[in-house]
Amino acid sequence: MLAAAPDTILFDGVCNLCNGFVQFIIRHDPEGRFRFAALQSDAGQRLLAAHGLAPAALAAEPESVLLLSGGRLYSHSTAVLHIARRLGGIWQLAAVGWLLPRAWRDALYRLVARHRYRWFGREESCMLPTPALKARFL
Repeated sequence: MLAAAPDTILFDGVCNLCNGFVQFIIRHDPEGRFRFAALQSDAGQRLLAAHGLAPAALAAEPESVLLLSGGRLYSHSTAVLHIARRLGGIWQLAAVGWLLPRAWRDALYRLVARHRYRWFGREESCMLPTPALKARFL
């Protein structure tokens, strides 16, 4: 049986909160279920274009994390909840978030996304993965 392809997490590569989220996932995903691409990278731009999203669309609707899984692109709180579920273990408790109406979840997500640079800061350039993690980044 062929192993399922890893899900791809697209993230804002200059956002400190997003980079911290990626580091958290890496620490809790030793099996390598996820791979990563910064939204600003060539690979990230190609994936966005392949799913009909343009960088201008992301500027109008702030995104920090997107999930590409099984050919589908998940955004906002739905992406985060799918990621938590795939991490397994105690992180599956985030499933309680599915009980909230999507509009509420996404409103909170957009609030954090809109203010992420002010609250958590930003870098001038995307993070560079260590040689040991380079294979997990597109």
